[in-house]
Amino acid sequence: MSLHASSGRWKLGLLLALVTAACWATLPVALKLTLEQVDAITLTWFRFLVAALLMGAWLAWKGQAIAPYRALSRRHWAMLLGAGLLLLGNYVFYLLGVQFTTPGNAQLLIQLAPLLMALGGIVVFRERFSRAQWVGLLLIVVGLLAFFLEQNAGHGDRYALGAGLVVLAAVVWAGYALLQKQLLLRLSSPSILWAVYVLSALLLWPFADPARLAGLDALHASLLAYCALNTLVAYGAFAEALAHWEASRVSAILATTPVLCIGAVAATHALWPTLIAPERLGLAGWTGAGLVIAGSAAASLLAKRSGRG
Repeated sequence: MSLHASSGRWKLGLLLALVTAACWATLPVALKLTLEQVDAITLTWFRFLVAALLMGAWLAWKGQAIAPYRALSRRHWAMLLGAGLLLLGNYVFYLLGVQFTTPGNAQLLIQLAPLLMALGGIVVFRERFSRAQWVGLLLIVVGLLAFFLEQNAGHGDRYALGAGLVVLAAVVWAGYALLQKQLLLRLSSPSILWAVYVLSALLLWPFADPARLAGLDALHASLLAYCALNTLVAYGAFAEALAHWEASRVSAILATTPVLCIGAVAATHALWPTLIAPERLGLAGWTGAGLVIAGSAAASLLAKRSGRG
């Protein structure tokens, strides 16, 4: 079986990975606030619905709405179904988890996902890590552990439940990411994402309560719209990043997301103090955040480049 190989345009891949990180850093804040008036299933369904409609319209305009799927084998259809189910699980588990913890903590724990994707890229796609990249991954792991232990000490059982749900979300996301990368051999990233969005919206429809959306105030309606558009931008950029850069290196850039999220929480609290509480970090927490940044830089930027780029 042939395996997907990156295009070698690593600068474009790096830029797209940074866009994804910025989207995911601000998303937990918007989700946490939107959940004040919308339940988790309805919120997730609406995000997938908007993404499916917008992506479908764009593919139809390009004349690529149906034709790319005709050449798929039964095995590729199964992979596409699996990718859809895994991404749906990631969305639901993460959103349920964020209700019981803070945005920064949730975004920190979800970084297990790109780490698992990195390891999967090495095992499945035979990507190679240099010594500097392995050191970077070690720093990321140590940083995540230091941050988690400090935050866990200051919370009760609800935090443990939320943490467990976010970890589960990370596991299924890594599986989705690896399936998507392999599907790039047969489908473009927009075609993959559109199929995933449609499947997820249809599966959640019976359990959603669209009537609740009509009663949102202006603030929460705006946040809901941002959450929906964030889905399209973040996963579009992520999918294209995988097309141009190795999964292991994309994952290292995404490891900076918790630090960016802490900054987003601080900025939101500074502008609107009553909306959300600031993240409370001690020495261990800040040390862990610094290690994540250092490890991400080492894992993504210190490796030797191939001649293709």
